[in-house]
This record gives sequence, structure tokens and C-alpha cells, in this order.
Amino acid sequence: MRIHPRPLAATVALVAAAALIAGCTIGKEQDQPAQVAAGSIKKIDGLAGAKIRVSSKEFDEQLLLGQIALVALQAAGASPEDKTNITGSSNVRQALTSGAVDLYWEYTGTAWISYLKQTKPIADPKAQYDAVKTADVANNITWWAPSPANDTYAIAVNQSALRQYGVKTLSEYAALAKTNPAAASTCIGPEFKSRDDGFPGLEKAYGFDLPAAQEHLVNDAVVYPTVGKGDTCHFGEVASTDGRVSAQHLTVLTDDKSFFPIYNPAIMVSTPVAQKYPQLEQLFTPIAAKLDTPTLTELNKKVSVDGQKANTVARDWLKSAGFIG
Repeated sequence: MRIHPRPLAATVALVAAAALIAGCTIGKEQDQPAQVAAGSIKKIDGLAGAKIRVSSKEFDEQLLLGQIALVALQAAGASPEDKTNITGSSNVRQALTSGAVDLYWEYTGTAWISYLKQTKPIADPKAQYDAVKTADVANNITWWAPSPANDTYAIAVNQSALRQYGVKTLSEYAALAKTNPAAASTCIGPEFKSRDDGFPGLEKAYGFDLPAAQEHLVNDAVVYPTVGKGDTCHFGEVASTDGRVSAQHLTVLTDDKSFFPIYNPAIMVSTPVAQKYPQLEQLFTPIAAKLDTPTLTELNKKVSVDGQKANTVARDWLKSAGFIG
């Protein structure tokens, strides 16, 4: 899905990305084992020792996906470099297009709306993926097979407000915002507040204008417990695959006008790297295929709720799925 700050000038983005990348090495997962036992992933000829730089955005799902890619590459014989945990989608994208990193997991909806500047999402997931993949050829970017998981934006409500107001769809939420704005108090993150596929677009699509006093701008991670407690916000912006939705007993409202795009994660790789190591596509294709929405949600919960390290969760899942030993 998600998370990209307002567009920056190209030179500023390059400087920011470079500064962020400089501090994003293996440090956060220093205790990871040096070797990966064999599973269905086999050593790839010509990949031995290859320094492939793997990146990610800063939130838990992205950190997890980044570690999955790192461990898979290690199992295939490469010597991947951890460049994960860059703040903001635009900075990670800039790092890729500038050659500072080689690959990362991106979301089809984010690329379509935020990078390719399209205004209307494509409802069919395959058609959306095909459109993004085709359009990004001109940007020297190659997309590999997408995951079936859909980490889309959503608005969720806590159980107390659900019982009190009976709001189950975004149309009902919009109606509540018009008739009783205080009851529709909503916590949102900085990016969601400004993105076309975020709150401004949601208000336009559903025909409401929530007063500024009822929009509570907080860090994305803070949304979940804040809405769960209900003392500041009854509603909040969430990611549909985030394990904290169930942990906080939140109910996701039905997007009855299908406003939010499809956000299937897929490996986005620099085309020169894809051409140099064409075997890598077959490494990631079966991994992506197994990352459906329930699986990704459960893995996210292990990181965000249970407090496990992303590298540990990645390794455990790759082992349970038979990719590594």
C-alpha cells in the first residue's frame, strides 16, 4: 500500500534518500544467523557473493517484507545488503531510480496513484498490476510477480462507537460526519491526510467534509491504540493487513464505493539488476504467491503486536513454508 510523503524536488529527495540509506544497514537485525539452511530455494549460479541492496519503507509490514527478501537472497547464494527502513515511499522510490538500492517490495496502488500520477485506480488486481508494470518500463523499473495480499487503506471503528452509532460502511461514516461530526472523530497519519488516495480523496468520493477539529493527526502506529481506547477518536485510518486491527478489536468499514485502490505488494527492481540476474524472478515468484492476506496479516501481528523481530518472523515463515531448512 502506502506511506509516501508529499513529493519533494528531485535533488532534495536524492539528498534525503542518501542520508537515510547511510544509516540503514544490517544493524537493526544484527543477531541474524550468518547462514541459511537449504530448502526449496537452491543456490543460483552466478549469484554467489552478489551485493544486492534490499530496501523497504519504515513500517512493520515493509520491514518484514524486506527481511523476507534478504533471507531469500542469502539462501540463493547472494550477499544481500540491508538498506531497509527508509522513511517515506517517495524516498525509497527515489533510492531505486537513482541506483542507491536495487529492489524492494512496493504496492501496485501506491505506484499507480503516487508515482505514475494516475487519478483512477483499476479495480481488477491483475489489470492494475499489468498497467503498473507496463508504465514503469519507461522508468527503468521491472516488476516481478505480485502477492495476492491486498494491504489497502481502510477506516476502522472501535467497538464502543460501533455499538453506539451502528456505522459499518464508509457511506454510513460519511453520513455521520455530516450530521454529527464530533461522533465521527477520526485519527489519521500524516501521509493519509495529504494523499489523493487518502483522506482528501475519501472525502471527495463519499461527499463529506470532516471539520478540522475532528481530524486528529497522529503517527500511523499511534492510530491503532488511540482508536482502540476511544477517548480521542472513534474512527481511524488503518492498513487492512495490520495485525493491530484485530489486536485492538477494531472493525474495518466496508468501502461500498470501492474508493481505495488495490495494493498488492510485489518486488520492484532496477531493470539493469533484473537483466543481470534474471533467475531472481523465479526466486521471488513462489514466495509472493504464498503471501496472501491472512498469511501477511498473521506475520504482521507477530511483529507489531507480539514484538518479534522482523528477521526472526521472516526466517520462521520461510522455514515453515519450506523455502529454507
